[in-house]
Amino acid sequence: MRKKITVVGAGNVGATTAQRLAERDYADVVLVDIVEGLPQGKALDLNQAGPVVGYEPNIVGTNGYDETEGSDICVITSGIARKPGMSRDDLLQTNQKIVGDVARNLVERSPRTIMITVTNPLDAMCTVAQKETGLTRERCFGMAGVLDTARFRTFIAWELEVSVQDVTGFVLGGHGDQMVPVVSNTSVAGIPVTELIAADRLAEIVQRTRDGGAEVVKHLKTGSAFYAPSAAVAEMVDSIVRDQKRVLPVASLLEGEYGIHGIFMGVPCKLGAEGIEQVIEVDLTDSEQAELAKSADAVRELVGVLGYN
Repeated sequence: MRKKITVVGAGNVGATTAQRLAERDYADVVLVDIVEGLPQGKALDLNQAGPVVGYEPNIVGTNGYDETEGSDICVITSGIARKPGMSRDDLLQTNQKIVGDVARNLVERSPRTIMITVTNPLDAMCTVAQKETGLTRERCFGMAGVLDTARFRTFIAWELEVSVQDVTGFVLGGHGDQMVPVVSNTSVAGIPVTELIAADRLAEIVQRTRDGGAEVVKHLKTGSAFYAPSAAVAEMVDSIVRDQKRVLPVASLLEGEYGIHGIFMGVPCKLGAEGIEQVIEVDLTDSEQAELAKSADAVRELVGVLGYN
């Protein structure tokens, strides 16, 4: 049987995610949004692209949740962006209500689903999804690290004028200013990046990675990134649907790994048919470990506003 995947939020990230997944042609896709006509119109448009691109027109748009019943994977992109004059706590609490309501509605109809949260602030919203549904950490996690790592690899490839396919590495920690691009485990065709790029220049690339989302917003002026985020979600879904067991940076609930307990943070995970099959610990330098601890403190501060015990 074909898989069933629900994407909640028909804005740029959600609709582009639905498009990428439809083009895989391995699942029926349900696109949900509260705006009447928006998911229906985008689903219809996507279905009509099927004969041209070469996939079956099995996308449904809806303003409710009944059509999501039996979803194997649910992706939550819904939420608001921070507006002028809005405090961080206001944003956090508004998106907490949105993500909490969405997550409960999804799991009520698909109790065995694997849930991927994309809404920002990411690590805190993963906490909301997990607390509101009771899903295990294997089946409830977030997308951020794949995106941050893609940005890091892109900037390194540009700097060295090499194929991005030969750049390996990953970004750990929270999805924000405190993320930790792990330079000590980054290489180009097996050659440590520290042997190829001077330390001061590498530090600039690390900072550009941390500012990756903001740089896109600065150019766009209205709106934010959606091509790369949707591609990152699709890579995670691929690994689950096809049981690829890819090792990808995932926002996972930590239970002592890296000395961190009880919060969601980006760490390398093996993703397969049952979701997170293994959280992988890698050796970090003392400075990277300190940066990760600092990132964890920033996530704890956000989570503290949510009001969960």
